[in-house]
Amino acid sequence: MKAIRRFTVRPALPEPLRPLSELARNLRWSWHAETRDLFQSIDPEHWVSSGGDPVRLLGSVPPARLAELAEDRRFLRRLTAVADDLHDYMTGDRWYQSRPEGLPAAIAYFSPEFGITAALPQYSGGLGILAGDHLKAASDLGVPLIGVGLLYRHGYFRQTLSRDGWQQEHYPVLDPHELPVTLLREPDGTPARVLLALPGGRALHARIWVAQIGRIPLLMLDSDVEENDLGERGVTDRLYGGGSEHRLLQEMLLGIGGVRAVRAYCRITGHPDPEVFHTNEGHAGFLGLERIAELCAQGLDFDAALEAVRAGTVFTTHTPVPAGIDRFDRELVARHFGPDAELPGIDVERILQLGMETYPGGEPNLFNMAVMGLRLAQRANGVSLLHGKVSREMFAGLWPGFDPEEVPITSVTNGVHAPTWVAPEVFRLGARQIGPHRTEDALTSGGSERWDAVADIPDQVIWDLRRDLREQLVAEVRARLRASWRQRGAGTAELGWIDDVFDPDVLTIGFARRVPSYKRLTLMLRDRDRLMDLLLHPERPVQIVVAGKAHPADDSGKRLIQELVRFADDPRVRHRIVFLPDYGMAMAQKLYHGCDVWLNNPLRPLEACGTSGMKAALNGCLNLSVLDGWWDEWYQPDFGWAIPTADGAGYDPDQRDDIEAAALYDLLEQRIAPRFYERGRGGLPDRWIEMVRQTLARLGPKVLASRMVREYVERLYVPAAHAHRALDPDTAREFARWKARVRSAWHEVKVDHVETSSPVAERAGESLSTATAELGTTLGLRVRVGLGGLGPDDVEVQVVSGRVDEEDRITDATAVPLKPAGAPDPDGRWVYEGPLSLDRTGPYGYTVRILPAHRLMASSAELGLVATPAEGTGEGAGVLMR
Repeated sequence: MKAIRRFTVRPALPEPLRPLSELARNLRWSWHAETRDLFQSIDPEHWVSSGGDPVRLLGSVPPARLAELAEDRRFLRRLTAVADDLHDYMTGDRWYQSRPEGLPAAIAYFSPEFGITAALPQYSGGLGILAGDHLKAASDLGVPLIGVGLLYRHGYFRQTLSRDGWQQEHYPVLDPHELPVTLLREPDGTPARVLLALPGGRALHARIWVAQIGRIPLLMLDSDVEENDLGERGVTDRLYGGGSEHRLLQEMLLGIGGVRAVRAYCRITGHPDPEVFHTNEGHAGFLGLERIAELCAQGLDFDAALEAVRAGTVFTTHTPVPAGIDRFDRELVARHFGPDAELPGIDVERILQLGMETYPGGEPNLFNMAVMGLRLAQRANGVSLLHGKVSREMFAGLWPGFDPEEVPITSVTNGVHAPTWVAPEVFRLGARQIGPHRTEDALTSGGSERWDAVADIPDQVIWDLRRDLREQLVAEVRARLRASWRQRGAGTAELGWIDDVFDPDVLTIGFARRVPSYKRLTLMLRDRDRLMDLLLHPERPVQIVVAGKAHPADDSGKRLIQELVRFADDPRVRHRIVFLPDYGMAMAQKLYHGCDVWLNNPLRPLEACGTSGMKAALNGCLNLSVLDGWWDEWYQPDFGWAIPTADGAGYDPDQRDDIEAAALYDLLEQRIAPRFYERGRGGLPDRWIEMVRQTLARLGPKVLASRMVREYVERLYVPAAHAHRALDPDTAREFARWKARVRSAWHEVKVDHVETSSPVAERAGESLSTATAELGTTLGLRVRVGLGGLGPDDVEVQVVSGRVDEEDRITDATAVPLKPAGAPDPDGRWVYEGPLSLDRTGPYGYTVRILPAHRLMASSAELGLVATPAEGTGEGAGVLMR
């Protein structure tokens, strides 16, 4: 018979063991080795069967064992030490507390998914893992973040394979009472609730679960409550599941409901209210609308509220392609807002305008979540230098008249949380070199340019460590492969060959990530004979472990997996290449630890950052990657290899794949495998070990999430907090009125005339057009402009100069402000003057432009307004220098 309801019966912990409950509920255990070791010692067998989850472990340990531990003085001393350590971690000053005054009192960080630990499966891939690492690093640094997400009853999905290699999806039900989360309750003990209004007088109710991530609370909204009808209960059923309306409701609950959850949490616990709101991708963009509604309820009009909200909002985009952005039908969005639905006090048309694709090529009938995110945030960033450039180009239409490099989207390159991803053996090696406290500080706080102590580790020690980790990976691969084949229907008698799969002394390559087509899972199969030769080479064999999930609706991704699996099933090579299903955090950690080379071959520039190679690098694994994402930024031949790309316009996709696959094979055959197997005088691969050493010493400090979070604090959160404080209600109204005045008057702003004078030319009796300008010459500029109803305080007049290309476009531009000279003339025209220094040789040019200027703008491009000279306004702008 099937139970109509399930729940977990937990043993009551004896009084001396009560601290175990707090240790289990704070997910710091997921990256704190001493806490995990303590739980493992309670019952090693149950620890393994519980998947390393302390909450499940405590629910399964026999009461007799707990009673025994309550009398074990040695265990109790360890428990006291670990509990005291957690208390110090939670309450002591850290990096953030040592910063100058003026920091945000709190920051709310919204994301549709969070990858904290396999015990809390609320993630699908890189976006969620990045969000989890962001929270963990913020905790280590003492940054007062509040995480906000959804609690999905089925998580993402569990992956198995059919006998013929086709991906199968399974959605196990997650019971929050069996997860390391607690219900947020009101002071009277009732569960805290948030409520969203739905069309037709219906409502969406959600309760709030709290996961404690070290010092950081993560609020997770759950719609599976009795007050909801069946349809509303299913809003938080699956991550990235359902149709358009389902996704819209998820994103309304995340954004609007998330702000309400933050308000409830701060009211109940006394946590400071956030001054900064950070939107991790566009999924949570509706949070800005809720905050506008809050301010409108306090008496601000929409425009002033919009300015106040923008000032304190940071938006991070993660996608390098328009297809990766959530877009909804305008009518669908309109139906869910307004008098009969949510945010009734805001005009629906104002909401729709925020998401309209008003740029050339945009779809007027679609509501774009990333566009709304950018319009609701004064500060925005991509997640690597290259991705910042791609994002500026992709969204340039929102700032017409500006070159892409001036679009106000900066970049903060992602990082990874080292204590989560570094193998315990690597940590112990660091502890032996510099001590456990310095090692922990290096991994959690960062700030170093190099880890110089790595230079003192003997070659033999590094090589023994790498072999030990590879040996552990071999055991993991065999166990997972055997389980996979049994799920595919194989009997024990068929699986004897698995005992010979992989070899701890063979060069091991890892490839594991989501499986959209642009990541090119099967690029390695372009020339199967050549790949077989690599795998089966008599002196320099290679073995490859592959893992990844395709989205349930992505049949093309599933076909790629099936193609790879069928190749890996070939008896000739199945001991050298494997596909492991159900890729997740637990598997990923073993892969990052044990692989020698981490392979990444996306279509450039479609990888926004790609952090898996960072995690591998922290364990001494070398990267072999296309120059995309973070690798484009930090690649050096000292610690990895770059796969040449054929990303010019002259190649069709098949040609490109063939060329880049051939380059990959060449690298493996001619450089990578020979270096791994080449032995020096001491019998060790000296040159390989030196690359491992350089990876750890020079790349390690760069890839840390602590470096990333420091950058967010200093470059984005602090300026956003200052801007938020500056925009009190009266200032917000003034700023909104100023913007409206500038927009209405801008059609009258013009550059009327530009004159250039040169002392050298004047002394020679020549005009500038016939003189040869020399390096170091300073030209005098005199510009006459019309400002219409605006004044000099409303604008900045600039000269923009630099080298020019064949089409007279200025590159490497430098902008210098000009100053008004006196009062306006009788026609109301203003004259601006200033110098132009000719500071570089070659074809050189300049232009003049007028921009809005206000002390509260974060960027001169913020309004998307610019006035430039019309044809024939002034003298020829291009001057040739020698």
